This record gives sequence, structure tokens and C-alpha cells, in this order.
Amino acid sequence: MVIAGNSKGQSGRVLIVDVKKGRAIVEGVNLISKHTKPNAENPKGGILKQEAGVDMSNLMIVDASGKPTRIGRKKDEKTGKIVRFSKKSGEVIK
Repeated sequence: MVIAGNSKGQSGRVLIVDVKKGRAIVEGVNLISKHTKPNAENPKGGILKQEAGVDMSNLMIVDASGKPTRIGRKKDEKTGKIVRFSKKSGEVIK
């Protein structure tokens, strides 16, 4: 879910994460118009709508209940591994 900017309140699946730039591309969020020339894929050319990157600081994970939440880390009692969990509901995030 986007928490700041022009696309505030929208949510979608994360498609690509660019760790070096600190940005992510989210499905259906931050759409831009790209002007294209005619080519083999698109013989007519024209204006295409596509997603642009959103800064990672403007994104929040949505837990199973459908609400945005912060993430915590704790040691799992059964396996002894560190797992991520939802601060709001306390559920483990896979």
C-alpha cells in the first residue's frame, strides 16, 4: 500500500524491487503515459500507460487482514530462525 504521494491509498502487488535505487514497481500504481513510435510489437504506436517506480519509504506491507502494518522480527520458538511478523496483528509474514 502506498502511504504518501500522488498514489496515496492505492495498493497492489509488487512486481520489481530495485534495491540500489531504493524503488519498487507496484502493479496499477503511479501510472505514467509513455509515447511510443510504431514498431513490430505495436504497429500503430501511440500512448501507453505503464507503472513507474515508487520510493520504498512510501510503501507499507499489507497483512492478511488487509490493513497496512509495520514489520517486526523475532526468533521463532519452533525452528529457532528469525521470522518477520505483523506489528498490528502479531501474525508471521511469509
